[in-house]
Amino acid sequence: MRKRILVTGGAGFIGSHLCEKLLEEGHEVICVDNFYTGNKENIVHLMRDPYFEVLRHDITFPLYVEVDEIYNLACPASPKFYQFDPVQTTKTSVHGSINMLGLAKRLKVKILQASTSEIYGDPNSHPQDETYWGNVNPIGPRACYDEGKRCAETLFFDYHRQHGLKIKVVRIFNTYGPRMLPDDGRVVSNFIVQALQDNDITIYGDGSQTRSFCYIDDLVDGMIKMMNSRDDFVGPVNLGNPNEISILGLAKMIVELTGSNSKVVHQELPKDDPKRRQPDISLARRELGWEPKVELRKGLFKTIEYFRNLLRKVQP
Repeated sequence: MRKRILVTGGAGFIGSHLCEKLLEEGHEVICVDNFYTGNKENIVHLMRDPYFEVLRHDITFPLYVEVDEIYNLACPASPKFYQFDPVQTTKTSVHGSINMLGLAKRLKVKILQASTSEIYGDPNSHPQDETYWGNVNPIGPRACYDEGKRCAETLFFDYHRQHGLKIKVVRIFNTYGPRMLPDDGRVVSNFIVQALQDNDITIYGDGSQTRSFCYIDDLVDGMIKMMNSRDDFVGPVNLGNPNEISILGLAKMIVELTGSNSKVVHQELPKDDPKRRQPDISLARRELGWEPKVELRKGLFKTIEYFRNLLRKVQP
């Protein structure tokens, strides 16, 4: 059955891949984006599809459309962009969630919130499972994103308890793949662009801090599985790759895969930067039958090829 599905932040890195997959599954998709970090290049190939529609809109203002499901992804997700206008970042998570929850309540439809591993802050518990409440600095430079997303989760569960709204909440861990912005300040895109240009690879701190990287196709699969799961399973559920790697190890792997001559240089670690980040995905395995399939080297190779082609286009 064809559904009409709203995807906020649909022109972003994750949102564009989600729109593409939903169209492949035979649905009608309304992509909403204010294009602050979203990019028309991510969705231009979808615009020929008669079942795809784009609305330029900021979800901090109410939206009136008729849909069957809502995926709420709107919010800048890299520190460079969410710290540029921290007040707007918080408003997007809080006011935006209120507006989308109000829409879902009026339409009596299911809504999925794209939350984040950042709600765990700099964790004292490792790996992080969904019962961990987090270790977040509420007044630090990252708080606009961390606390904004935490408040959004609160709103989702309050709408669920108070109004009986059908909700789904996923906590997304580090995700990478084609269509990441080359200048978004995230570690994978930073390292790849630096390596392809034979520039120094910048590591903050000594590089011993760890992350777990999930390829975009795996993440989108998990999000759709969560949306389609039974109504009484609302989450939150971690979506990410549990295979942990140090930042220094990632840099060395990217240098190898690109054949780069780049050297690693170290700079001061940013304030409140998490030292370890690894999801416990036992709940996703049990309830959704989901786990990542794309191995890191294979996913990085695809991402490197994307950036290699992108840099060729912009070079004089």
